[in-house]
Amino acid sequence: MLAEKRIDVELIEERYWEPSTEFLRRNPAGKVPVLKIDGMNLSDSQAICEYLEETVPDPALMPADPATRAEVRRLIAWFDDKFHHEVTRNLVYERVNKKIMRGGYPDGRSVKAGAANIKFHLRYMEWLLDHRRWLAGDRMSLADFTAAAHLSCLDYISDVDWNLSPSVKDWYATMKSRPAFRSILADQIPGFIQPPHYANLDF
Repeated sequence: MLAEKRIDVELIEERYWEPSTEFLRRNPAGKVPVLKIDGMNLSDSQAICEYLEETVPDPALMPADPATRAEVRRLIAWFDDKFHHEVTRNLVYERVNKKIMRGGYPDGRSVKAGAANIKFHLRYMEWLLDHRRWLAGDRMSLADFTAAAHLSCLDYISDVDWNLSPSVKDWYATMKSRPAFRSILADQIPGFIQPPHYANLDF
């Protein structure tokens, strides 16, 4: 969202599982992300995004219509809560976070559950895109960026079967092609080799 709104930012890696005193001063909850901006320390991705939308309204990533705005917020909650709990946590946390945090081996049952659950979510996204141009309506919104963020993490570890839904694949290809996504597609996670298709816009 920062890149989409052309806001320059310095990214700082924070090992939140080994929180420093300085980090806890910025966010006593000990969670990322934290954004230092305008003399404030903002925490929680939704609070940060809403602040940026209100202070940097162009380009708009929240619709003006109250009903559509509510739908955007519903889908943000869907991906950051339900999708995260059923898919991201079971796949990314087990395969990646545990290794980085030295938390042991992946739990096979969790990985199996995540692999099964993502199929349901892809079908739901396909249904949304069959009825709308974007996930929440006729215009790209924060709902699309939220969903793309989760799928980007999963795609990095090749846990998305794009053959299950051509419409979702086309939508994600459009998201990947945005200039704001360039830095994300250039990400490298220590200990994990980026798959060849990850940064390929014609995957």
